[in-house]
Amino acid sequence: MSDVAIVWLAIAVVTTVAVAGVLIGLIRHVIVLVRALGRFRNEVTPVAEDISSLGRRAGGRSQGLAAGRPAGGGTRRSPS
Repeated sequence: MSDVAIVWLAIAVVTTVAVAGVLIGLIRHVIVLVRALGRFRNEVTPVAEDISSLGRRAGGRSQGLAAGRPAGGGTRRSPS
């Protein structure tokens, strides 16, 4: 085997190892990102549900006010 072929073989091996290392690092980062996304979703979901329910409640109140009903959503009682 000539010296040139040995140099090219060494370059190919080093390049392959470097690319494999980068791919392993990329996979590890993807795993960390997926875990962080799961934790984020677990923490945000209850808050988003609260905001959604408050929005529905406010929408119901605004429709009630537009229809002329009291803001509490109930009926007015006549004084007894």
